[in-house]
Amino acid sequence: MNILVTGSNGQLGNEIRVASEAYNLFNYLFTDVAELDICNKQALEDFVRQHDIHTIVNCAAYTAVDKAEDDVDLCYRINRDAVRNIAQVAVMHNLKVVHVSTDYVFDGTSCIPVTENMPTAALGVYGKSKLEGENELLAICPTAVVVRTSWLYSSFGANFVKTMIKLGSERDVLNVIFDQVGTPTYAADLAQAILQMLSAKDFVPGVYHYSNEGVCSWYDFTINIHRLAGVNCRVNPIETKDYPTRTPRPHYSVLNKAKIKSVYGIEIPYWQDSLQICISKLK
Repeated sequence: MNILVTGSNGQLGNEIRVASEAYNLFNYLFTDVAELDICNKQALEDFVRQHDIHTIVNCAAYTAVDKAEDDVDLCYRINRDAVRNIAQVAVMHNLKVVHVSTDYVFDGTSCIPVTENMPTAALGVYGKSKLEGENELLAICPTAVVVRTSWLYSSFGANFVKTMIKLGSERDVLNVIFDQVGTPTYAADLAQAILQMLSAKDFVPGVYHYSNEGVCSWYDFTINIHRLAGVNCRVNPIETKDYPTRTPRPHYSVLNKAKIKSVYGIEIPYWQDSLQICISKLK
């Protein structure tokens, strides 16, 4: 089976590249925008035909949450229109699709872990564009899988873990938000889960949630990052109102993972264990 992985220079794409070595029954074609612009439907269709693609794993996304408020057209082109292209080409060529989405499709007002069928209510351009991408995909290609994730980090690329290690090493004091709660996701774990889904006897379409197990605030996350990385920096807990951003962040982003565990039998590591693995790689 030939698997096209888009956005492969990002955190998740790179982790799928690493994880793919253990799933060698598949043949992988890793692309990013330089090799394949998925915003160009004809280019996508030509690539699929030329390389006899059976499955598309879409890791490509516009993820600059605050910048998206000014970069609206590009954000929608990547997060919605390119996903529509994937859906149309998938239907045309009878392809499997796994598309990666985000907790930002919710407004963060829930007080219990969010299930796949809870009402969506995206707050900003980024979240709205990702939600519209999900909707386009499932309307055109109902056999697709959407995996929503949250607080993604990795040893690849820029992310919160690397930023906190860098800032903690440069400063004596950091102020970090404690009233936004969610669960970090180690991209290597998500990559394993996606390849496990593709290897399953039955590919069951629909929307799934995946993050690591457990719950923390950004403050708790930072304290653990510094502890594991050996960074000596005072971290002060602050409220969201004391750190205004262009786009409102969901206050509660804990995803309920019961569905993906039940349908695909996926075991999900605890967030602190996965963080330890990532930081040991960074060291």
